[in-house]
Amino acid sequence: MTAPVLEVKDLRVHFFLDEGVVRAVDGVSFDVGPGQVVGIVGESGCGKSVTVRAILQIVEPPGRIVGGRILFTKDGAAAADLTALDAKGPVMRAIRGAEIALIPQEPMAAFSPVHTVGAQVIEALRLHQRQWRPEGAPLSRREARALTIELFRSVGISMPAERIDAYSWQLSGGLRQRAMIAMALSCKPRLLIADEPTTAIDVTTQAQVLNLLRDLQRRDGTAIVFITHDLGVIAQMAHHVVVMYLGRVMEQGAVADIFDAPKHPYTRALLKSIPSVRAAPRTLLPTIAGSIPHPLGRPRGCPFHPRCPDAIPGICANRVPALRPVGPGQHASCFLYHRDEADEP
Repeated sequence: MTAPVLEVKDLRVHFFLDEGVVRAVDGVSFDVGPGQVVGIVGESGCGKSVTVRAILQIVEPPGRIVGGRILFTKDGAAAADLTALDAKGPVMRAIRGAEIALIPQEPMAAFSPVHTVGAQVIEALRLHQRQWRPEGAPLSRREARALTIELFRSVGISMPAERIDAYSWQLSGGLRQRAMIAMALSCKPRLLIADEPTTAIDVTTQAQVLNLLRDLQRRDGTAIVFITHDLGVIAQMAHHVVVMYLGRVMEQGAVADIFDAPKHPYTRALLKSIPSVRAAPRTLLPTIAGSIPHPLGRPRGCPFHPRCPDAIPGICANRVPALRPVGPGQHASCFLYHRDEADEP
């Protein structure tokens, strides 16, 4: 089998506050294969964004990676453990943006308002010009500008020769998002991380952006980690799904298996909360009982047990279930399937 582009193994990211320690990511593991789209879903505050920020080594203080490994594989090279690299060192800086690119949640906040969007893409191209000229002369500003115009055209930005000189605040939300995608793809990354890229745009533009990402993934074979709380987007985009809750993986597997035969009670509850055209009119949507606990007040045992309709008395409240197989290629952290297998108490 082809080696994964990315392997996240038992990743743990904690935030050390005056009030206590927040275990934002608490033992997350998953793989991303070449050309594969892995969707990470869960309610707000479950640790999705912190997970990908850890991959890029951009977790802000007082947070830091306290455990686990993040293995990234380049073409024809041995896997590098990103957690062992200096976050501000030359090796990580060369990987960040060139080999692993990020599409952030809000492009208006990601772009500098005092520089044109084209100037910012040109800067990225010239900084990581090895992707374009491994052994040649430095990429000139004129050449970088021409490449940027072609990138803008490839992501569907109309009048790219004019829009290259626009500021982010002069563009619509959809155009800003397309410009951010062009910037992320400018250095031909092996792995693209899309952190809720459709959150701040309307439904029509959202569909256009998703179609664009899917077409680019199919054309270039780029591996994508797609973060969202929208299961409809996951059904459309992903090959593999990772369901997170309170910093832990509740279930993961192929998208068809997760949607057709969800195993974990949390996954089932998420899927039931999606509106259906077959639902009876004027009926309330099913909801998940309770709410996410405060980060400093994590429940003992399985993190979902206070809200779980299938919690096993005396077990779920006292022990943490381990992520174990529940079917071909499907795993779940639930004592309904493995009562005797647990992580730390």
